[in-house]
Parts: sequence; C-alpha cells; structure tokens
Amino acid sequence: MERWQVDRSAGHCVKTGAALKEGQTYYTVLFEEGDTFRREDYSEAGWCGPPAGAFCHFKTRMPVKEKKKRLLVDDDVLVNFFSRLADEQEPSRLRFRFVLALILMRKRLLKYDETVREGMAEYWRMRLVAESQVHTVLNPRMTDHEIHDVSRELSVILHADMDADLDSDNEPGEESPDTEPPV
Repeated sequence: MERWQVDRSAGHCVKTGAALKEGQTYYTVLFEEGDTFRREDYSEAGWCGPPAGAFCHFKTRMPVKEKKKRLLVDDDVLVNFFSRLADEQEPSRLRFRFVLALILMRKRLLKYDETVREGMAEYWRMRLVAESQVHTVLNPRMTDHEIHDVSRELSVILHADMDADLDSDNEPGEESPDTEPPV
C-alpha cells in the first residue's frame, strides 16, 4: 500500500484568510504535485466548489482540543485524607493512601526522602512540606485492576466531599443544585 505525505491544516481559509475555529466545518482540497500533495483549506463561507486542477476534496471539521480535567479539591482535604489513613492496615486503604501520596507529590505538597525495604515490602519515607513529621507510605505495587478500583474510589470520595461543600453553601431549606461537580 502506498502512503502519501499530506500537510496538516494551516488553520485558515486560503480564500478569505479567516481562521478556522475549533469544531468548525471546512473543506480540504488536495492538488497533486510530483510525489506529494499540496493542501488548501476553505471555510464554508469561502467554498465555491472544488477549484480547477483539484485531485480530490473532502469536507471535514476542525478538531476540538481536549481540555485537561483538573482535580478541583482543596489541598487541605487531600492532606487530611492522607494523614487520616496513616495507621490503616487494610490493603484497599493502603493503596488509596499511596495514590494520595502520588497526588500530593505532584502538587509539591509532599516530598520523597528515601525508600526503605523490609523483607519483600517497600516503604517510601516522605514529608509534608508544611510540617517536619516523617510519613511512611507502603508502595503496594498495584495491578491494573487495583489502580482502576482506587481511581473509582477516589472519584467517589472526592465527589462526595465536593457535594458536601456545595450543600453547605445553600441557605437552610434551599435545595442543592442537580448538577454534577466537575472533576
């Protein structure tokens, strides 16, 4: 099978000069030039049918850039969850605490000091930036299934916390909104 090199959209209409916006429908025309193709894009306003000499044309849509989902939870809530799980021994809670530690490290609220091995277990010694106390976190070496379970649990807990925050903003007797909180 042969492959041809076709340039990406330049992001504007060659006829009107107007920028092609996210989600906007437009037409692409390809012109054969030796071993490759030259591309021209036309907005719907600038489209009058395929120009002379066109090899082919098609209608398409400018892609919409995916917006990053952000964790919209107060840092103090995350630190509180992390600290409250310090003495837990249940495997699911140890995994949950480990994931919270990774989130706090990414947010630069928790600093890694060292790794300590005891038998087959691996522990990370860490410090919260706001305090000097050492926290020891078991690296549970999670499977894909366990990662999925912890992610789901984290989402449920953080949504519940955010719902509680939303409810506390309402006046007595006022109903809370039916919208889901952003993640």
